[in-house]
Amino acid sequence: MTELNENSGIAELQKLPFWNPEEILLSVEPAGESNMNLVLRIKTNTRNLILKQSKPYVRKYPQIPAPIERIEVEHQFLQLISSDEVLANQAPTVIHFEQKEHMLITGDLGKSADFSRIYSGNASLEAAHIRELTKFLNRLHKLNAGGFPDNMAMRRLNHEHIFHFPFLLDNGFDLDQVQAGLQEISLVYKKDEILKSEIEKLGIRYLSRGSSLLHGDYYPGSWLDTPSGVKVIDPEFGFLGDPEFDLGVFLAHLDLGRQEEKLKALVLENYTNPVDKKLVNQYRGVEILRRLIGIAQLPVHFSLEGKSELMESAKNFILN
Repeated sequence: MTELNENSGIAELQKLPFWNPEEILLSVEPAGESNMNLVLRIKTNTRNLILKQSKPYVRKYPQIPAPIERIEVEHQFLQLISSDEVLANQAPTVIHFEQKEHMLITGDLGKSADFSRIYSGNASLEAAHIRELTKFLNRLHKLNAGGFPDNMAMRRLNHEHIFHFPFLLDNGFDLDQVQAGLQEISLVYKKDEILKSEIEKLGIRYLSRGSSLLHGDYYPGSWLDTPSGVKVIDPEFGFLGDPEFDLGVFLAHLDLGRQEEKLKALVLENYTNPVDKKLVNQYRGVEILRRLIGIAQLPVHFSLEGKSELMESAKNFILN
């Protein structure tokens, strides 16, 4: 396997065997801050491409092992949605897949920012953004995807960091290093056995096979703001499960980004498939809690009191 990294140069990449005849690489650079994989932006004399390579660990947290086969799931996801004109228009186009190298090459959607800016608390999504993001889920969750892989190794990784690790009393992660006083606040939820029992049940549901194809990580880092509209990337966590999971994660990040209530209401107004709203809120609550007291921290700007209030809301989402 050819091991690429952020410093891989043109000469090294030019040796890869899947360029077109007479195609010459002109430039290569990292394509943003990817959490899971190495992602490079490549310009050749004929086209602009994105090359993604998965490793046996999480790029942002190298100490956390991750299934290297996740790139195969992403490839299958993009191939599957390419049959739907609406979904294909909102996602990257597959150019080439090299399984033995764990590399996926797609068309470049351009140097566009994702929507992580909302975590500052000073940036707002527009109603048009919400409609586009909800339209994607509407179409995705209706797609016939019966043969899609279980992606169980990635789901177990996600399960650990959503439903289990954040709620361990002694998990070795000192939240006071994130924000002074956060460790003590977290104990309220780590010691709540009724809450943890409900979260455990949700985790079992998450690991069960459902009927809808999910993106699996539907948050602002997976949404690109491009001149031609909102695009959706990074579906390596995709699986067949509860559509409520994608919706709950979507809404949780609107909460974490302090978006207006009318925008949250717009999500459920525009989502037209049958949905259990209680289950949506339960997944929503778990996602809020794990982002505030788990390893996968976000650049949110809350006071300690603000985090405490949001965590209490999350608890109510799960239990009520």
